[in-house]
Amino acid sequence: MASASSADTAVPPAAPSYLPATVQGAVKILVTGPFGVGKTTLVGALSEIAPLRTEEVMTSAGAEIDDLTGRPDKTTTTVAMDFGRITLNPQLALYLFGTPGQQRFWPLWEDLSRGALGAIALVDTRRLDESFDVLGQLEEQRIPFAVAVNVFPDTPEHPEDDLRAALDLLPEVPILRCDARDRQAAYDVLIDFVDHLLSTAALELQR
Repeated sequence: MASASSADTAVPPAAPSYLPATVQGAVKILVTGPFGVGKTTLVGALSEIAPLRTEEVMTSAGAEIDDLTGRPDKTTTTVAMDFGRITLNPQLALYLFGTPGQQRFWPLWEDLSRGALGAIALVDTRRLDESFDVLGQLEEQRIPFAVAVNVFPDTPEHPEDDLRAALDLLPEVPILRCDARDRQAAYDVLIDFVDHLLSTAALELQR
C-alpha cells in the first residue's frame, strides 16, 4: 500500500477531459454539508474537468424555506448534485459528488451516497447546529468522513477540542480547515482525507 504522500502534494495541472490509460481504479467521494456551506465551490475548485452543477436560481418561495441569514449574496442553490473529477495519481481517479444541503432534497442524498468510500463534510462554525443532521446521516450510513471547516472572512476561531465536543465527533474523525474557494487549500484537504482513508485501510493505492 502506497502512502498518499507518494502523490505530489502540490496542486496538479489541469488534466484533459479524458482519463489517462494508466488509471486502474476510481473512488467515489461525497462532498456534503448544510445549505450554503460551500460544497459547490469546493467541487469546482478541485475538479480537473468542467464540473457538472445543478444549481437553480432561488425563488421567493424558496427564500421562505431556506435560511439566508449571513448569506445575503446567495442567489442559487443545488437541487440535485455537483459532480467533478480529479486524477490523484496515474492509477487513481476520484469522482466528487456534491450533495444538496436542504432536507427536502435528502432522498437524492441517499442515492448519491451509495458506493461512496468516504465523505468530506463541510461545516460553517458560525452555524454549527446546521451540521448535526448531515453528520448524523453519515454516521447512520457508516460512511467514513472528515469534517472540513470552511473558513469565511468572519469565521471565529475555535480550538479543535471545542469543535469536536460541539459536533459530538468521535476521536478518529479528522477536523481540517480550508478556504473552499482556494484550489490549493481544497486539494490539501483532499490529500489529508485520502491519507486518513489509507491509515484506516479504507483505501489502497497501487504502486
